[in-house]
Amino acid sequence: VDDVSFEAAEREIVGVIGPNGAGKTTLFDLVSGFTSASTGRVELNGRDVSSEPPSRRAVHGLGRSFQDARLFPDMTVRETLSVALERWYRNRSALAAAVRLPSVFDDEERTALRVDELIELMQLGQYRHSFVRELSTGTRRVVDLACQVAHRPTVILLDEPSSGIAQREVEALSPVLMRLRDEMGAALVVIEHDMPLISSISDRLIALDQGRIVTTGPPADVLAHPEVVRSYLGTDAAALARSTVGASTEPDSRTTTGERTNREG
Repeated sequence: VDDVSFEAAEREIVGVIGPNGAGKTTLFDLVSGFTSASTGRVELNGRDVSSEPPSRRAVHGLGRSFQDARLFPDMTVRETLSVALERWYRNRSALAAAVRLPSVFDDEERTALRVDELIELMQLGQYRHSFVRELSTGTRRVVDLACQVAHRPTVILLDEPSSGIAQREVEALSPVLMRLRDEMGAALVVIEHDMPLISSISDRLIALDQGRIVTTGPPADVLAHPEVVRSYLGTDAAALARSTVGASTEPDSRTTTGERTNREG
């Protein structure tokens, strides 16, 4: 990426769009610490974390999900969320665990309560005892997202959450993302190729091409920008029409409309 600068505020959804190879995932790698930047800095809640590894950035409030949900197929949803929570509870020592001190029981109770909260927040109640291998791709994506938000991050990076899932699951994903924003107070930065989805949930869009920001602003304005139309949507009138439908959704309704944009690659 080249001279990319942006901010994501509390309770804001920022969409990142652009053609394949525009630098979207590279941007996430830089922000989350999986790739080192040659210049510039990354700040989380006012703290410079540019030199911190991904694990420390997570401690400081950064969460990230990937396109491929990295879950254990032979664990239930409840077990999966419990495992995701364990590393965030720091007061359990080896001695306490060995002799079953009260702090261990406190941790176990706290984990159970938080798992119940996550299941309710992500509307996974009917799947709590299901094995991951039994879930649809879309439901696995929601479980993976629940794992990423288990430690209550303040900034969440989502890389193509709708990738590979059915249209009905895309429509169900929209309210899930908005609940994360509204109930957790988190900032969400979302890479997405499904234009109706991203334009309907985003407060603003950032359009990238060849590693640089083309334009940023309200979804309708960004999607109408000549360079965005040329580089991302091309000259396909149908694709442009579908995106315009998504962008014109009323802000307060936050519903997903239109067909999904076809992906390349």
